[in-house]
Amino acid sequence: MYKIIFILIVSLLILTTETKSQVFNDQVYKFSKVLSLVKTFYVDSVNQDDLLENAIVGMLKELDPHSIYISKDEVDEMNEPLQGNFEGVGIQFNILNDTIVVISPISGGPSDKLGILAGDRIVVIEGKNVAGIGIKNKDVVSKLKGEKGTIVNVGIWRKGFKDVLDFAIIRDKIPIYSIEAAFMATPDAAYIKLNRFAATTMSEFSQAMDKLKKLGAKNLILDLQGNSGGYLNTAIELADNILGENKLIVYTLGVSSPKQEYSSTSSGGFTEGKIIILVDEGSASASEIVSGAIQDWDRGLILGRRTFGKGLVQRPFNLPDGSLIRLTIARYFTPTGRLIQKDYEGGYNEYSKDIINRYNHGELSNEDSIHFPDSLKFKTLILKRNVYGGGGIMPDFFIPIDTSNYSSYYRDLVRKGILNKFVLTYIDENRKALSVEHPEFAKYRDNYMVSDKLLDELTAFAEKEKLPMNKEEYNKSKEDIRTQLKALLARDLWDSSEFYEIMNIKNEAYLKAVELMKNTSDYNKMLGVK
Repeated sequence: MYKIIFILIVSLLILTTETKSQVFNDQVYKFSKVLSLVKTFYVDSVNQDDLLENAIVGMLKELDPHSIYISKDEVDEMNEPLQGNFEGVGIQFNILNDTIVVISPISGGPSDKLGILAGDRIVVIEGKNVAGIGIKNKDVVSKLKGEKGTIVNVGIWRKGFKDVLDFAIIRDKIPIYSIEAAFMATPDAAYIKLNRFAATTMSEFSQAMDKLKKLGAKNLILDLQGNSGGYLNTAIELADNILGENKLIVYTLGVSSPKQEYSSTSSGGFTEGKIIILVDEGSASASEIVSGAIQDWDRGLILGRRTFGKGLVQRPFNLPDGSLIRLTIARYFTPTGRLIQKDYEGGYNEYSKDIINRYNHGELSNEDSIHFPDSLKFKTLILKRNVYGGGGIMPDFFIPIDTSNYSSYYRDLVRKGILNKFVLTYIDENRKALSVEHPEFAKYRDNYMVSDKLLDELTAFAEKEKLPMNKEEYNKSKEDIRTQLKALLARDLWDSSEFYEIMNIKNEAYLKAVELMKNTSDYNKMLGVK
């Protein structure tokens, strides 16, 4: 009897498997039949490759907003920022007056080693003129990037030299840094701005922290505003560096992916001291994993606005032609069990409007407009504070978006590249004098003031760039324009750390973090420490 039942069960399983396989084969045949019919009978000629790729894109879009198709040509370009390097000549450049201008050679890169300088103009590449021909950024990149060890010959025009200078640049690995800024925010608090979670992030973070600890850093402001994520392992390593030993950081779960937990080890290098993480609606994925773990374990404070809400785990699958799909296989959950992913039942188009919907509903400017049902309430693991699930990480202290000084004139100055172009032109004409006048950043930061005369030059420049003056809007944004102009000048004279050190003067989340770092009782009170 038992033998008969066993045989029936096995037979049923085999039949079910065969049925599923047959259904799948029928579906594949159906799709290929449609493709064949279109090719044979459609009224116009069609590109089958495009049809196939569009079909794949459409199919994945029906699953969830983060399952995507990536063409062969896009794969390398997509991976570069996360891998932390690319192969090329090592310059930051811009196109000014139809000419390639070196903004700065990357320190230690092949151009830097050859003596190529900020302000140099690349006018010839491989014997061909590239000045005054309408060259675009992508054209410059394609001409200068290439495999490590290969040579690209360039001709450079430099002020003070009559003839074009010839350089043979041997391409090399060029680092792409994920830390945009690292400096002391207070005498004992470091500030680090992280723009992505890349393969090199932890080595960058460790180097930055070691340097800042020598300057007296005992506490940390970690800026993840606008950080859209990156590698899961990097997020886990960063959280591991901050949490104590044996604490759950995140877990993943999917229908075809068993629950997998990731916990901290004893290797943390910053498990003591105050920590404040800055987030906003652009902080996603890996940023939310770190923020959620720090919040759930009451390790520090989260300041800003509700994060993006990207909690779906993608796994890359390579396709035969070199393209790939990133397919969602699981969901992220914080240590308390909060689901990071926001709802996407309304479909891709509605999902893509989420941030603008938040703005229109007042969530970005008013904390009271955010309502969570009790079903989404969780308790933190140590201090039992209320936190909420339902998509994204809700901060411990809300910082409204500040649009009080924003105007369409300011927007167009930035959006049309006029402000940046003006700075490039001004630096190009005054670099030597500025460097002599401001040899040290600290003095520049504390003493330099963008004059009204320079602002007048900017607005006159904007007029020439076909942006008419709007006095009312200009006056509304004048001080913010002044600050950004000072920051952009600092970036070109020094680096991005100096840019953010000045821009943070207007960053309310940063200013609140500095205030809390200076007042331990307020910090502890907000954290719920009695």
